[in-house]
Amino acid sequence: MSTPSPTRMAASLPAEYRARLMATAREVGFPENYRIFEEGQSADHFWIIRSGTVTLDFRVPGGRKAVIDSLGFGELVGWSWLYRPYVWQLGAEAMTPVRAHEFDAEVVRMMMDADPSFGSAMGHWIGRVLSHRLHATRVRLLDLYAPHGSGS
Repeated sequence: MSTPSPTRMAASLPAEYRARLMATAREVGFPENYRIFEEGQSADHFWIIRSGTVTLDFRVPGGRKAVIDSLGFGELVGWSWLYRPYVWQLGAEAMTPVRAHEFDAEVVRMMMDADPSFGSAMGHWIGRVLSHRLHATRVRLLDLYAPHGSGS
Protein backbone atom coordinates (compact mmCIF):
# COMPACT_ATOMS: atom_id res chain seq x y z
CA MET A 1 0.00 0.00 0.00
CA SER A 2 1.41 3.38 -1.00
CA THR A 3 0.97 6.58 0.94
CA PRO A 4 -0.34 9.68 -0.82
CA SER A 5 2.26 12.21 -1.86
CA PRO A 6 2.50 15.03 0.70
CA THR A 7 2.59 17.47 -2.23
CA ARG A 8 -0.88 16.48 -3.44
CA MET A 9 -3.70 18.84 -2.56
CA ALA A 10 -5.76 16.12 -0.84
CA ALA A 11 -2.89 15.31 1.52
CA SER A 12 -2.03 18.94 2.23
CA LEU A 13 -5.18 21.03 2.52
CA PRO A 14 -8.04 20.49 4.97
CA ALA A 15 -11.36 19.60 3.30
CA GLU A 16 -12.86 23.05 4.00
CA TYR A 17 -10.00 24.80 2.17
CA ARG A 18 -9.98 22.29 -0.68
CA ALA A 19 -13.69 22.97 -1.21
CA ARG A 20 -13.13 26.73 -1.13
CA LEU A 21 -10.31 26.50 -3.65
CA MET A 22 -12.17 24.07 -5.92
CA ALA A 23 -15.17 26.42 -6.05
CA THR A 24 -13.02 28.74 -8.18
CA ALA A 25 -11.74 26.06 -10.59
CA ARG A 26 -12.61 25.51 -14.20
CA GLU A 27 -11.94 22.30 -16.08
CA VAL A 28 -9.42 22.36 -18.92
CA GLY A 29 -7.65 19.86 -21.13
CA PHE A 30 -4.27 19.79 -22.82
CA PRO A 31 -3.33 17.46 -25.70
CA GLU A 32 -0.20 15.32 -25.58
CA ASN A 33 3.02 17.35 -26.11
CA TYR A 34 1.27 20.68 -25.41
CA ARG A 35 3.50 23.32 -23.76
CA ILE A 36 1.46 24.57 -20.82
CA PHE A 37 3.93 27.32 -19.98
CA GLU A 38 7.52 28.34 -20.62
CA GLU A 39 10.18 29.40 -18.18
CA GLY A 40 10.16 33.21 -17.98
CA GLN A 41 6.51 33.71 -19.00
CA SER A 42 3.94 35.44 -16.82
CA ALA A 43 2.49 33.11 -14.16
CA ASP A 44 -1.18 34.02 -13.93
CA HIS A 45 -2.81 30.58 -13.58
CA PHE A 46 -2.05 27.24 -11.96
CA TRP A 47 -3.49 23.75 -12.30
CA ILE A 48 -4.24 20.61 -10.33
CA ILE A 49 -4.06 17.48 -12.46
CA ARG A 50 -7.18 15.31 -12.76
CA SER A 51 -5.68 12.81 -15.21
CA GLY A 52 -2.57 12.47 -17.31
CA THR A 53 1.08 13.37 -16.83
CA VAL A 54 2.83 16.74 -16.90
CA THR A 55 6.60 17.09 -16.91
CA LEU A 56 8.49 20.04 -15.49
CA ASP A 57 11.68 21.13 -17.21
CA PHE A 58 14.29 23.85 -17.35
CA ARG A 59 16.59 25.15 -20.04
CA VAL A 60 20.20 24.04 -19.95
CA PRO A 61 23.13 25.40 -21.95
CA GLY A 62 22.82 24.53 -25.60
CA GLY A 63 19.10 25.25 -25.73
CA ARG A 64 17.85 21.82 -24.72
CA LYS A 65 15.44 21.17 -21.88
CA ALA A 66 16.08 18.87 -18.92
CA VAL A 67 13.06 17.19 -17.34
CA ILE A 68 13.23 17.42 -13.57
CA ASP A 69 9.91 15.96 -12.44
CA SER A 70 6.76 14.23 -13.64
CA LEU A 71 3.43 15.12 -12.07
CA GLY A 72 0.21 13.14 -11.96
CA PHE A 73 -3.21 12.96 -10.35
CA GLY A 74 -3.87 15.54 -7.63
CA GLU A 75 -0.57 17.35 -8.02
CA LEU A 76 -0.02 21.07 -8.38
CA VAL A 77 1.32 22.39 -11.68
CA GLY A 78 2.90 25.75 -11.00
CA TRP A 79 3.88 27.67 -7.89
CA SER A 80 5.42 30.83 -9.37
CA TRP A 81 1.98 32.48 -9.43
CA LEU A 82 2.25 33.00 -5.66
CA TYR A 83 5.52 34.94 -5.57
CA ARG A 84 6.41 38.23 -7.22
CA PRO A 85 7.31 38.86 -9.97
CA TYR A 86 4.84 36.06 -10.93
CA VAL A 87 7.10 34.58 -13.61
CA TRP A 88 7.47 30.85 -14.27
CA GLN A 89 10.75 29.44 -12.98
CA LEU A 90 10.32 26.20 -14.95
CA GLY A 91 8.51 25.03 -18.07
CA ALA A 92 5.69 22.48 -18.19
CA GLU A 93 4.51 20.09 -20.90
CA ALA A 94 1.65 17.61 -21.15
CA MET A 95 3.33 14.25 -21.79
CA THR A 96 -0.05 12.55 -22.20
CA PRO A 97 -3.48 14.04 -22.72
CA VAL A 98 -4.18 15.95 -19.50
CA ARG A 99 -7.39 16.97 -17.76
CA ALA A 100 -6.91 19.55 -15.04
CA HIS A 101 -8.57 22.06 -12.79
CA GLU A 102 -7.38 25.56 -13.69
CA PHE A 103 -7.24 28.44 -11.21
CA ASP A 104 -6.90 32.17 -11.71
CA ALA A 105 -3.87 33.12 -9.62
CA GLU A 106 -5.03 36.65 -8.83
CA VAL A 107 -8.37 35.38 -7.51
CA VAL A 108 -6.66 32.82 -5.27
CA ARG A 109 -4.13 35.36 -3.98
CA MET A 110 -7.03 37.67 -3.05
CA MET A 111 -8.75 34.78 -1.23
CA MET A 112 -5.53 34.06 0.66
CA ASP A 113 -5.19 37.71 1.67
CA ALA A 114 -8.83 37.90 2.78
CA ASP A 115 -8.62 34.80 5.02
CA PRO A 116 -5.27 34.39 6.79
CA SER A 117 -6.07 30.80 7.84
CA PHE A 118 -6.77 29.81 4.25
CA GLY A 119 -3.70 31.74 3.14
CA SER A 120 -1.54 29.97 5.71
CA ALA A 121 -2.80 26.53 4.67
CA MET A 122 -2.17 27.33 1.01
CA GLY A 123 1.28 28.71 1.84
CA HIS A 124 2.24 25.58 3.77
CA TRP A 125 1.05 23.35 0.92
CA ILE A 126 2.97 25.31 -1.69
CA GLY A 127 6.01 25.35 0.60
CA ARG A 128 5.97 21.54 0.63
CA VAL A 129 5.64 21.54 -3.16
CA LEU A 130 8.57 23.96 -3.47
CA SER A 131 10.72 21.85 -1.17
CA HIS A 132 9.95 18.74 -3.21
CA ARG A 133 10.66 20.51 -6.52
CA LEU A 134 13.92 21.99 -5.22
CA HIS A 135 15.07 18.51 -4.19
CA ALA A 136 14.03 17.04 -7.57
CA THR A 137 15.92 19.82 -9.36
CA ARG A 138 19.03 19.23 -7.28
CA VAL A 139 18.95 15.49 -7.98
CA ARG A 140 18.47 16.10 -11.71
CA LEU A 141 21.34 18.60 -11.83
CA LEU A 142 23.59 16.08 -10.10
CA ASP A 143 22.53 13.46 -12.66
CA LEU A 144 23.39 15.83 -15.49
CA TYR A 145 26.57 17.50 -14.25
CA ALA A 146 28.20 15.65 -11.35
CA PRO A 147 31.26 13.63 -12.33
CA HIS A 148 30.22 9.99 -12.16
CA GLY A 149 32.30 7.68 -10.04
CA SER A 150 34.20 10.53 -8.40
CA GLY A 151 32.62 10.07 -4.99
CA SER A 152 31.14 13.57 -5.23
